[in-house]
Amino acid sequence: MSGTANGRSPRSVALVGPYSSGKSTLFEALLEAAGSPVKRPADPRNRPMTTEIRIGHCSYLGDQWSILDCPGSIEFSHQTCCALAMVDIAVVVCEPAPAKAAAVAPLLKTLKDEGIPHIVFINKIDTLDGGLADTLASLQGYAASPLVLRQMPTFEGETVNGYVDLMSERAYRYRRGQASELMRVPEALRAEGEAALGRLVETLADHDDRLLEKVLEDIKPTPDELYRDMHKDLLAGSVIEVLVGAAEHANGVRRLWKALRHDTPDPAETAERRQIVPGGAARAQVFKTVYAGHTGKLSYARIWAGTISDGAHLGGTRLGGIYRYLNGDLTKIPEAKQGDIVALGRLDGVPTGATLSPGGQPEKLAFPRASPPVYAMAVATTDRKDDVKLSGALHKLAEEDPSLFVTQEGETVLHGQGEMHLQTTVDHLARDYGLKLSTHKPAIAYKETIRKPVHEHGRLKRQTGGHGQFADVKIDVAPRARGEGFQFIDKIVGGSVPRNFIPAVGEAAEDATSKGPFGYQVVDVSVTLVDGSFHSVDSSDMAFKTATQIAMKEALAKAEPVLLEPIDHVTISVPNDYTARAQRLLTGRRGQILGYAERPDWAGWDDVEALVPEAEMHDLIIELRSQTMGLGTFRKRFDHLAETRAVP
Repeated sequence: MSGTANGRSPRSVALVGPYSSGKSTLFEALLEAAGSPVKRPADPRNRPMTTEIRIGHCSYLGDQWSILDCPGSIEFSHQTCCALAMVDIAVVVCEPAPAKAAAVAPLLKTLKDEGIPHIVFINKIDTLDGGLADTLASLQGYAASPLVLRQMPTFEGETVNGYVDLMSERAYRYRRGQASELMRVPEALRAEGEAALGRLVETLADHDDRLLEKVLEDIKPTPDELYRDMHKDLLAGSVIEVLVGAAEHANGVRRLWKALRHDTPDPAETAERRQIVPGGAARAQVFKTVYAGHTGKLSYARIWAGTISDGAHLGGTRLGGIYRYLNGDLTKIPEAKQGDIVALGRLDGVPTGATLSPGGQPEKLAFPRASPPVYAMAVATTDRKDDVKLSGALHKLAEEDPSLFVTQEGETVLHGQGEMHLQTTVDHLARDYGLKLSTHKPAIAYKETIRKPVHEHGRLKRQTGGHGQFADVKIDVAPRARGEGFQFIDKIVGGSVPRNFIPAVGEAAEDATSKGPFGYQVVDVSVTLVDGSFHSVDSSDMAFKTATQIAMKEALAKAEPVLLEPIDHVTISVPNDYTARAQRLLTGRRGQILGYAERPDWAGWDDVEALVPEAEMHDLIIELRSQTMGLGTFRKRFDHLAETRAVP
């Protein structure tokens, strides 16, 4: 195995957590502590929201690291899932506020389901009001494994000024921007610290018989024994280590670095967890694509095995550079080895999620699927000359962001994970592609049908000097059951309409249903040709088509036309504290509640099912998230068409 000077291969960590928890500040603090600072905003409180993965590279005490700062908004969660699939460990960043604990529930569920080792870092500890017990209890309600608190805050008055490391039983005083300094354990916290250490030991002993024997015999385990058990249990997913700090002041950051160095698995262990067979040719997997101006296309990739050198052929394309982000700048390197997360240059034609090898076409590795879209926005260029440019730009953006979908059904519609997600896409098109767009609510695919059968006569007779035009048709138009579609029936007897003209009548009748009296497609009707007449010279296919169209227009207007709207089957998923709100939200949008039940494999969550008109779905996700702390989501599918009195 290739590695660094001390024998370790490069390792990686993803910083994940809710919006505003301080992930980006922690990202910068970790890099600064490792001697690879990146430019911080002048005022961290006005920091722009992270909407895409940021990557930083550094060396800490001789170990090479890749740090991935992931978006916190649920609207960009697919990027977070892609990053998590690539890293060795994750740090879940949250605030010391019990009311905000629910926001980490989806992340903890994903980490548990995927078996990704993770640590909880309670950030902004300087804002702690009271003790940590309530925050830990709230977090535990959403965690599948026991939370093990490693550090207990110390106070100077009501201000957090340091912490007690429970395993080493040492206390440290925070120093802004510097390493913490050793201090005496405050006498007032000795008893509380011993109790907390006892709970830590008991939790670890649940998974270690030797440690359990010591507990039963009242023998105090050594710190080394506790470190070993914590490492083993964390990698097994049996416990979740909890650390505290304040990234804005660099408090607790070096303690987090020490935990990462000790507890992060080796890349070979991560590859084994991902069921990647060891040995063989070098392998890499692309998890994010970026079109980066002068550098061209960059493919962010994890090296799962072996070494890949610049100039190698990957996916049928010659590699045009390997890059690391050093001090925030893109820096070219000659090769990348197992464990590295790097940017690969100019891999045109290589999609996000692709598995690559210089040795040919490797077996495809699993890659996260994007969640179904929950919000749509129609876009149009303000200058029609930009339509082709828009099409090309959207193709690139969809490659960069697999959770963005584009449809073309009479208008260009973007589908994504929320209003902010799509507005960010529109801003990207304006900023990087110079495209000025107008946006509006997508059109609803209304349909029409008829309520009663009618008989109609259509006749065309024109004389223009030479051959004229003549056709005469008599048709019966009748409604069909919902979903049965269009039907044409030929009941001509005696040759009143020659056989060679009958197909033209059928085609014209079906074409006439493309636009009914209300301006929408007509569905679920039958048209029966019952009689007609012709002229041996002046009749033609075109004449019979025109006569049929005349008859159809009159018939559809007389047959009591009715507007149909699409009805979706909607399943809303929310924490059960918000189930009643979700039901009220649906009924307020003309929804018919079908029932609710516990969401499978999601303790404390419910699924609420309903039938909801598509016309009421446009901004449902916005209101749902506003009423559920951003946690609610839904999935939908077309169910049926129903009569409506709603005005389109």
